[in-house]
Amino acid sequence: MKQRPLNPRRLFLYSAALMLSACGGESTGGQAAQTAAQVMTSESQPSLAAINAKTVALAGNAFITSAPAGAEEEINGNGLANWSNPATVTSVYFRMASAGSVTLGLDARLAGSTRSTIRVTVNGKPFLVRLSVNGKGTYQVGTVHIAEPGYVKVDLQGVSKDGGYFGDVSALRLTTNVVTNYADDPANYYWSRRGPSVHLGYTTPANTEYFYNEVTVPAGQDPEGSYYMANGFGQGYFGIQVKSPSERWVLFSVWDPDGGGKTTLVKKGAGVVDNSFGGEGTGGQSYLSYNWISGNTYRFVTRARPDGAGATDYSAWFYAPELGVWRFIATWKRPATTTYLTGAYSFLENFIDTKGYTGRRASFGNQWARDVSGAWSEVTRARFTGDATVTNVQRMDYAGGLDNGQFYLRNGGFFAAYVPVNQNFTRPATGQRPAVDVTTLPQQ
Repeated sequence: MKQRPLNPRRLFLYSAALMLSACGGESTGGQAAQTAAQVMTSESQPSLAAINAKTVALAGNAFITSAPAGAEEEINGNGLANWSNPATVTSVYFRMASAGSVTLGLDARLAGSTRSTIRVTVNGKPFLVRLSVNGKGTYQVGTVHIAEPGYVKVDLQGVSKDGGYFGDVSALRLTTNVVTNYADDPANYYWSRRGPSVHLGYTTPANTEYFYNEVTVPAGQDPEGSYYMANGFGQGYFGIQVKSPSERWVLFSVWDPDGGGKTTLVKKGAGVVDNSFGGEGTGGQSYLSYNWISGNTYRFVTRARPDGAGATDYSAWFYAPELGVWRFIATWKRPATTTYLTGAYSFLENFIDTKGYTGRRASFGNQWARDVSGAWSEVTRARFTGDATVTNVQRMDYAGGLDNGQFYLRNGGFFAAYVPVNQNFTRPATGQRPAVDVTTLPQQ
């Protein structure tokens, strides 16, 4: 699904008269009474017709980051809904380009109660806000000073209520002279909540038949929804995924040709599941359910070879150091295609939109290409790029380049030190040709 281009943002300077007053004082859940200085009420709400206030819609910028079993809170097209559990934490993120002050308001309305008190914590500083029966409005939160550039995290948690729900929250309102960034394209909130996808495009020789790559996912950088794609090519991709807390995959897919025709399975390895896929294109999919281990280095080999009858066969193999053997994944035949491997690349993405606040990272090392004559060439150059979420400036928590002699990719988690895309990187050559004899790789 292609994202549409965005209009440039405007930076507004705000009158001090529109700045909201800070609300001080820490509190703990369940306190029944607060002083007027500790709790903001709808009666103290300024006239935030918010002429120039920036609106950070929860629909595109918020996540349920902590919730007990059975909690019903969700982020939908209107923002935070079904907010009934005091243990649930909803986190909203926006980025400030420099240090400075920001005053926050909350677009909210009561739902299922006549009065409720909620805690709004901004980068660790708590404020209490009381929602009243006066209904929908912009409630004051307070002013905080942000000490350095980067993302600001705003946590919402219920304290007390006299009915079933704490309320519905649609947006944060920001008043600041600092340039801010957040997702502001409603048509693509699904993609912005998934987070930025980043890529490494490799330079390989002509007539490359085999491509070899190694991937290491550091411990703690493997949240649910992650895809560490090692060996991509013009017609498909091959890598490892975290499907759920209990299942991981080795995934190899080949797209159908654009002009019609179906990619078909030639053969597959033991334990491999094959089917067709849809959504972002259609094609043939094969995967091995295998609980690979973070911290270990995995090896990948892909092959493309024309069959001489107008189609091309694509094959993939996977090496796990804890097994000590190469595993054959599958061979797929793509019709109306005559090519060797082209467009070699790797990528890093999150494919579960509700997990878009989690961070992930991987290292990619020792890339090699083998041409049809059997000559190996070390691949040391890569171009770092991003998807439309990056180029449309919907998220800025992405990075890539070189680290300890290897390429790396990083995304998600709302970290501060992003790396601009569209850069070329060259890693040091190792001269260590892959320890694999492609002519003896298993075929089943």
